[in-house]
Amino acid sequence: MAEIRQSPDVSSLNHAIADFIVAQADASIKEQGRFSLALAGGGTPRPAYELLASTAYSQKIAWDKVHILFGDERTVPPDDDDSNYKMAKESLLDFVPIPANQVHRMKGEMNPQDAADDYTQMLQQVFGTDALPRLDLILLGMGGDGHTASLFPHTAVIHEDEKWVVAHFVEKLNTWRITLTPPVINHARAVAFLVAGEGKADRLKQVLKGVYQPDELPSQIIQPEGGQLIWFVDSAAAQQL
Repeated sequence: MAEIRQSPDVSSLNHAIADFIVAQADASIKEQGRFSLALAGGGTPRPAYELLASTAYSQKIAWDKVHILFGDERTVPPDDDDSNYKMAKESLLDFVPIPANQVHRMKGEMNPQDAADDYTQMLQQVFGTDALPRLDLILLGMGGDGHTASLFPHTAVIHEDEKWVVAHFVEKLNTWRITLTPPVINHARAVAFLVAGEGKADRLKQVLKGVYQPDELPSQIIQPEGGQLIWFVDSAAAQQL
């Protein structure tokens, strides 16, 4: 069952998600000696990443025990302005003492299929298993069309049940995307959506309160088995809930 945590404004929302990440990191490191965090792309999480990079927050996490991953990536080089990795690097990764070999980016500059295979192999190595990897926390956003990660409406990847990482052509964007698949996301210990703004209010209501139709609203496919699902939303996005 999804939990909804509402904040009165965007600033409070960013502090709420940052506090949650710190708490999850602390618990995971105490329990298993490390913390695996998959970052979301797009503009919404950037202020939260900047907050984590600030002195007030960065010292609360044992970054030498953190592995950073990504939920999806655009098929661009890592220095391209559209790169999710570049956004994370500029807002967070450049400012915290995390070992470079513990930042695992999707290689958007590669052939998309090869990049998906490369990321799958990385997951197998980092988690030391051929079984489904169990990430500690996956951060997600929700697009105005109800997509999350790079699971777009009416794309086959929504129903992928074997592959961990998929490269697929998104016709509405006329581009390739690389993305974690629902089995990996739904196997995480915790999944946190971050949604802000009045423009998302109607779609958020449909996703959380409407008929289950994941082909129309891919965010609905995210239902962790045995893990937490938390929607961090501001009052503007939550006004129709």
